[in-house]
Amino acid sequence: MKIKAALPNQGIPVSVSMEPLLEKEELKPPTKPLNLRRLVFICALAIANAILVGVVAKIMVWLISFVTGFAFYGTLTTGEVSPVGNHLGLWVILVPVIGGIIVGIMARYGSKAIRGHGIPEAMEQVLTNDSKIAPIVTFLKPLSAAISIGTGGPFGAEGPIIAAGGAFGSFIGQLLNITAYERKILLTAGATAGMAAIFGSPVAGIMLAIELLLFEFSPRSIIPVALACITGAAMHILFFGYQPMFAMPFVPAPSILQLVIYVLIGALVGLFSVGVTKVVYAVEDAFEKLPIHWMWWPAIGGIAVGVVGYFAPSTMGVGYSNITAVLSGNLAINTLLVLCILKFVSWAISLGSGTSGGTLAPLFTIGGALGALISIGVNQLFPELGLSASIAGLIGMAAMFSGASRAFLTAVIFSLETTQQPHLLLPLLGGCAAAYFISFALMRSTIMTEKIVRRGVTTPDSYMPDILNSFKVKDVLKEEVNTLSASDTILQSRRFIDETHNKNTAFAIIDKQHDDELLGVIGAQEIFSTKHNGEDKMSSLVHEGNISVNYDDSLQQAIDMMITHHVDILPVVNRDDKHHVTGILTYREILEAYEIKRKEVENRDITISLRKRSS
Repeated sequence: MKIKAALPNQGIPVSVSMEPLLEKEELKPPTKPLNLRRLVFICALAIANAILVGVVAKIMVWLISFVTGFAFYGTLTTGEVSPVGNHLGLWVILVPVIGGIIVGIMARYGSKAIRGHGIPEAMEQVLTNDSKIAPIVTFLKPLSAAISIGTGGPFGAEGPIIAAGGAFGSFIGQLLNITAYERKILLTAGATAGMAAIFGSPVAGIMLAIELLLFEFSPRSIIPVALACITGAAMHILFFGYQPMFAMPFVPAPSILQLVIYVLIGALVGLFSVGVTKVVYAVEDAFEKLPIHWMWWPAIGGIAVGVVGYFAPSTMGVGYSNITAVLSGNLAINTLLVLCILKFVSWAISLGSGTSGGTLAPLFTIGGALGALISIGVNQLFPELGLSASIAGLIGMAAMFSGASRAFLTAVIFSLETTQQPHLLLPLLGGCAAAYFISFALMRSTIMTEKIVRRGVTTPDSYMPDILNSFKVKDVLKEEVNTLSASDTILQSRRFIDETHNKNTAFAIIDKQHDDELLGVIGAQEIFSTKHNGEDKMSSLVHEGNISVNYDDSLQQAIDMMITHHVDILPVVNRDDKHHVTGILTYREILEAYEIKRKEVENRDITISLRKRSS
């Protein structure tokens, strides 16, 4: 098959042969040597940063307890304390308002980057700013979050720790002479180490990196991240113990019918996750319309937190104990309604106000309570099903996060790691997959990406190996090699091309006096340029020296060489004989290969596509 087109602004036809490309059924990416010394260096930095992040996680938990004890009880303590038992009466409303004022002042006069819930901000820096986060965020984010949560904010500690860990990694990367890609790895490793340090969930941290921050899976990125997450989990054991973060009573594996019902519960929770996301950003839009400076918005959000907290104190603060209570399966319906509805109202308004907080723990609480409520309702209608409120709560917790963030594998593995209930893998997979599908079908972006999408930042919704690394040069070469003699004049070569009606865009210049040795390649446009004297030899047109690409190199390597040497045509040689040309590679062949592979990935019919283009 031949495809004919014209190079832009040249009017010279191109003849590109696609047979070699279409004959390949499966092309494996070439192996590329890693710089092991560099990888070890980045791994060491990631581990050191994870240790630091683990310490910060413990300090932040202390800070939250300290602020909580002082704000609600007037005591100075770093032991575990909750706002639930306070006796402030109506004065409790003022506590989150004061916290909101302090956070607003810190954001305005310290760094605006402390606003929000952590992961979207880290994603934005990865995608748009070479993974550079201002060093001040490293200190202000945990402090502002501790004040926000300690004064009743309905958030978990994990979001700010993820943000702080990413900021630490970015800061280290900015201090040292490393590339933007390596800085991205350190940012991601720090962020996910923070998650592992809080929850003791290293595998979920690795999956979070792949699904929400790296959007890739390669040795040089995943190894440092994995080591950082393992280190973060070790710090969790050191500071918080071995016990699962959310202990559950033992529950038997569900029957087939129960499994189907749990998957349907996951789908229903996924539908609610779409609504949750839309409401959160609707609240944020409403705050944007307020005629006052954004510095005061967290205080306004604090009013909602205080009012809801007056009627339902359990909605205030970190609330990890609420998740454990939901998973116990013993909560009454009215308590579940409080955690499902009032917690959502308090969290949505507070988060929409731009205060410093997180999304994971609130989503888990709301989704878990919703799942448990649905199971209770189903058991009322069909008591013979015997659904477990504990399992349904776990499915709801994971499905809410899967649907809202579309971090499907992260949600499944996180639920398994934090509860240590491996026999619930099937219902978790089914429920999270159903929620993911509903979210994908009904929502353009997610609770993690909507904010940055609105700023014009494109966020990947999938990841795949580098397409150009999946092809070798030999897979896309033309069938013929067009050569011209270096001893001929330019005028003679022009006449030869015209007389033979040669429509190729590039020619190899060879020295026939020295066993057809390759001198270089010249584009047809250069040969016909009026700036050259027709009596000059063809050898005078070769200026780039003996630049060539190997027959079995990848197209990515060829692109790198074109960029390095500022050329758009490369002679192709055999690795064992670099003096004789075996083909000519132009950017056109590379574009054709990229387009075909992209269509393969998208499950499009290549043959139909090629026919349309050729016609």
